[in-house]
Order: sequence, then structure tokens, then C-alpha cells
Amino acid sequence: MRISAAQRTENENRIRAAMDRLLRGEIPPGGKCDIKTLASEAAVDRTAFYGTRPYAHLRAEFERRVQAFQDAGEIPDPREAQIARLKAEVTKLRERLAQSEQTVDELTDFRGQSLARLAAQHEEIARLREIAAGTTRVSHLPAPRSTVIGSCS
Repeated sequence: MRISAAQRTENENRIRAAMDRLLRGEIPPGGKCDIKTLASEAAVDRTAFYGTRPYAHLRAEFERRVQAFQDAGEIPDPREAQIARLKAEVTKLRERLAQSEQTVDELTDFRGQSLARLAAQHEEIARLREIAAGTTRVSHLPAPRSTVIGSCS
């Protein structure tokens, strides 16, 4: 069915108004910042945005504006922004997890080395005590006296 020039202009105005709302982030529940939502918000058939249909130039304009927002680091769709934020957070958390695992591995190695050194030192002390007990050249000191004579000051 053909539409008049006035109807077409009215439809284009509704499409542009809906485009501006979507790009401001005013996205209806269950919608996205895409052509399907644009068509439903403007009350226009979605197929009119494709091919050689009358509003194909508006689809190209909308996609260009969405791309410009994304290139500028702004995402008009709050869900898309949330997805991007969550992906960045997941990446950051994975890096922290990898760093934590590396630290745990390093500390586990250090603990193993420390235990090995302590065991080696204990064996050395035990060996030296055996040697000291077997020789007579080592003189034992007398036990400390238990009674105090006079004042210490």
C-alpha cells in the first residue's frame, strides 16, 4: 500500500524521535538499541528499513549514530553497557586470580625450601651433639647456684 508524502514525513519524524530516545538511553523494557526496537517505537513496519524500502536511509543513519556513540566510548543501551562493564570486571578478576595462584605457588615453594633447610639444620645439630658427646675434651660447665648471697645491687 502506498503512503502519501505527508504520511511518509510524519513516519520519518516519528522514526527520528524514536531514534533520539533510544540513543539517549530511553529503551523500553524488553528492547535494545536496535532496528527492531526502533521500528516498534516508531510504529513502523521493520521491513521498511531494509533494501530499497523507504526508510533504509534512516536505518543507515541510526546504525552510524550508534557506531559513533560506541566509538566515543558511550553505550546508549544500559544492558550493553552492563555487559561491557561485567566483561571488564571478569577480565580484571581473572588477572587477580592468576596473580593469586602465582603467589600461592611461590609461597608453597618457599615453604618447602624452608622445611628442607630446617630439617638439614636439625640433622647437623644432631650430628654435632653426637660428636660432642663422644669426645672428652669438652668440659661441662657447673650448674648455676640456686641460692642468692647478698644483694645484687
